[in-house]
Amino acid sequence: MPKRSEEMLVDLWMSLLLVWITCVPSISTTPIGGQSRTAQTGGSAAAASGLGEGQRLLSRAKRGWVWNQMFVLEEFSGRDPILVGRLHTDLDVGNKNIKYVLAGEGAGTIFAINELTGDIHAMKRLDREEKAEYTLTAQVVNADTDEPLEPPSEFIIKVQDINDNPPQFIEGPYRASVPEMSAVGTPVTRVTATDADDPVYGNSAKLVYSILDGQPYFSVDPNSATIKIALHGMDREVKEEYFVVIQAKDMGGHMGGLSGTTTVTIMLTDINDNPPKFSKSLYEFGIPEDLPIGKTGGKVKASDRDIGENAKSTYNIIEGDDLGTFEIITDAQTQDGILRLRKPLDYESKKAYTLKVEATNVRSEPGSGGPFKDTATVKIVVEDADEPPVFSKPMYLLEVKENAPVATVIGRVAARDPDSSGSLVRYFIDRHTDLERQFNINVDDGNITLAKPLDRETDMWHNITVTATEVRNHSQISRAIVAIRVMDINDNAPEFATEYEAYLCENGKPGQVIHTVSAIDKDDPSQGHRFDYRLVQEMQSNPNFTIKHNQDNSISVVAKHDSFRRQKQEIYYLPIVVSDQGHPPMSSTNTLTIRVCGCSRDLVVQSCNVEAYVLPIGLSMGALIAILACIILLLVIVVLFVTLRRHKNEPLIIKDDEDVRENIIRYDDEGGGEEDTEAFDIATLQNPDGINGYLPRKDIKPDLQFMPRAGQHSGPNGVDVDEFINVRLHEADNDPTAPPYDSIQIYGYEGRGSVAGSLSSLETASSDSDQNYDYLREWGPRFRRLGELYSVGESDRET
Repeated sequence: MPKRSEEMLVDLWMSLLLVWITCVPSISTTPIGGQSRTAQTGGSAAAASGLGEGQRLLSRAKRGWVWNQMFVLEEFSGRDPILVGRLHTDLDVGNKNIKYVLAGEGAGTIFAINELTGDIHAMKRLDREEKAEYTLTAQVVNADTDEPLEPPSEFIIKVQDINDNPPQFIEGPYRASVPEMSAVGTPVTRVTATDADDPVYGNSAKLVYSILDGQPYFSVDPNSATIKIALHGMDREVKEEYFVVIQAKDMGGHMGGLSGTTTVTIMLTDINDNPPKFSKSLYEFGIPEDLPIGKTGGKVKASDRDIGENAKSTYNIIEGDDLGTFEIITDAQTQDGILRLRKPLDYESKKAYTLKVEATNVRSEPGSGGPFKDTATVKIVVEDADEPPVFSKPMYLLEVKENAPVATVIGRVAARDPDSSGSLVRYFIDRHTDLERQFNINVDDGNITLAKPLDRETDMWHNITVTATEVRNHSQISRAIVAIRVMDINDNAPEFATEYEAYLCENGKPGQVIHTVSAIDKDDPSQGHRFDYRLVQEMQSNPNFTIKHNQDNSISVVAKHDSFRRQKQEIYYLPIVVSDQGHPPMSSTNTLTIRVCGCSRDLVVQSCNVEAYVLPIGLSMGALIAILACIILLLVIVVLFVTLRRHKNEPLIIKDDEDVRENIIRYDDEGGGEEDTEAFDIATLQNPDGINGYLPRKDIKPDLQFMPRAGQHSGPNGVDVDEFINVRLHEADNDPTAPPYDSIQIYGYEGRGSVAGSLSSLETASSDSDQNYDYLREWGPRFRRLGELYSVGESDRET
C-alpha cells in the first residue's frame, strides 16, 4: 500500500536526522555539569588496552560526547521502535569492554539504549500533550565490572508536535443578548476556543474563526472571535431569538487543519420602539344612573408590542369631562384602562357623555422625542334607573321649647322622587332612633310633631332618623337625620349647691363669718345666672344671724353676738330663700344647719357635743374610746396567752377512746408494781383455754380455720402460767396464719415529775452481780418495794 505524502515526509526527515547524528565528526561539547571536554582518539585506545589497570583509567578523566539534543515525533505508530539518536564516546574505538547505560525519565520503559552502539529507541507511542520533554542521563561503564569510566551526562529528548488535537470551545454553548435595532458592527459577545497542540511549533495551534450558521444577521471576527451585528434594523417584535454556529479551525484555517464548533444563542432585548395602540377608536358604554361612586363603568385597552416596562401605559381623560364626573386608572396586571365614577349620575339632568381618552407610555427611549401616545373616543350613555327619594337636605336641625304641649309642630322634612315618573313619597320615623316615641311625623307632608313633653334638663338633644319611601315601590327608601334641640325655659328654681352644715364657735366674736353659701340652677339662661338671697319673712329680724351678699353669686352667714352656748342650744336652723331672675322668676327655701361647737383660742373646732362637758379636763370622747380599745386589746392578749400555756402543758398522750390500736398498751405512771393490772388480763391467764379452749386472733384475719387443740386442759384452780405461756408460744411459732414478725411494746414514758433515769438494764455495762439496788430505796415509797425485791434476789443468789 503506498504511503501518504505526510508519512513520506516524516520518514525522509528522520532519515536525514539519523545520517546527521551518526556522520557528524567529534565535536567538543559542554555537558550539563559545566566542564568543557574535548574529543581525543588516542586516549580511547590507551583506555581500551588497559581496562584491567585501574590506575591508568583513573588518570584519564577526559572524554568527549558525539551527540546533540534529540527529538522524536509524537504519535509515531510504526511496527518497530523509532530511533531517537545515538550516543558515542571517545573511549569507543572498537573496544568491546564498554557499554552505555541510560537513566532518568522513561529510561527502560519508554526509551531503551543499545549498550554496545549507544542507539536510543522510543519503545512506546508518545503524546506531546501529555509530556513535552524527557530528561535523561547517559554514562559509559565497564562491561565486566559496571565501574563508571566517565561521569554521567544529562541530555533532553523533546517530543515534537504534530497537529493531532482539534480546537475546543470549553465554555460553550454560549448565550448572549443585544438590544434590538442596534447598528451594524455592534459587538454582541466573544467566544474562545483552545487547541492542545504546541503554539510555538508550526501552525498546529493557530486558530481562525468563521460563522457557519447565522448569516446574514451576524458576523465573527476571524482572529478575535467577536460576534457582531451584520444586518440593520433587526426587530425583536419580528424575531426575538437567533442560533449562531461558530467554527474554529487550526493550521491558520488552511486545508487539512482540524476544526471545532459551538453554538451561540442570541436574544434581542426590547427597546421602546412601538407606541400603544387602542384596539378600537370608539368605545361605547351604558352606565345606570344609580351606579355607586368608585365602581367600574367600563374598560379600554391600548396594546403595545413591546414588553416589560416598555409596554406599560397610563390613561387620562383629556376632553369631555369638565365636571370631573369620571376618572380612568390603569390596571397594573392587565394594563387595562378602568373607567370609574367620581360623582353621581343623574339621568334626568344629563343622559350622555363623550370622552376622549389618551394612552401614554410610561418610559421612552433617549432621543425618541418623548413617549409614544394614542387616543380613543369613549361614549357613555346614562341609563335611567328607579332611584329612591331624595331629601332636600342630608340633615335637618330643628328647635323646640321644653314643656311645649303635645302635637306642637317642630318642623318639616321634604323629599322627592328624582325619576321622571315622579312617584308620591311617604314619611316615617325609624323607631329604633325614637324608642320612647316622643315624636310623630305626618306621612304625607313630613311635619314632625311632639308626642310627649320634653325636658331640657333630662335631654338637651334628640337625634332621630326619618325615612322617605316611594308609594309605587316600597323598596326605594331614603334616610335623613333630624337633630332636635330642646330650648330652655325657666322652669327650675335655684337651690343650695350642697347640703351645707356650718359650725359656730362658742368663743367667737360678733360679726364672724360662719359659712359661705352658693346656689345652682338646672336652667341655662342665655344671660347667665343671677341669684337673690333673703331670710324668710318670719326671720327677717333674726336676733342670732344675718346674711351678707358677695359679688360672686354667693352669701356669707354672719353671727350677731358671742353668747352662743351648747348647754343652751346646740343646733340652729336658718331658712334662706333663693330666687332667680328668670321669666317668671323661680325661688326655693333652703335650710342651713348651724352647730355650736367648742373651739380653741385659734377658733379651731374641737368638740360639738354636749356630752363633752362631763368629761375630765383635757380628755375628749375620742381619747376615752381609744383608751378603752387599748384596754380591751390587752385583755384579749392575756386570755390568748393563758390559753396557749394551758394547751402547751397538757401531756401528749392519746386518750383511751381515741386509741384504736389493739397491740399497744400505755403506761402513764412510774410503775405500779402489783397494782399495775393494765398490762395484761389476769382473767385470761387464769382461763388459758378461753371459751371452748380457743382464743381468736385480733392482729390478723386468718385465711385458714384454726381449730383448737385437744388434750390441753387444766383444772379450774390449778393454773400454771409458765406452762400456759410456753404452750401459747409453741402455737404462735407453728401457726401458719401468724404474721412473720413479733409484737414489740415500747415504754418510753416514765411518768410525770419523775427524777429517775431509765429502768432498762440494756444500756448498763455491769452485770447483775455487780449491781447495787440500794439506791432504789432513796427514790421514794413507790420504789422501796422494788428495791427490796432486787435485794432479796441478790441474797438468794449468794445463798
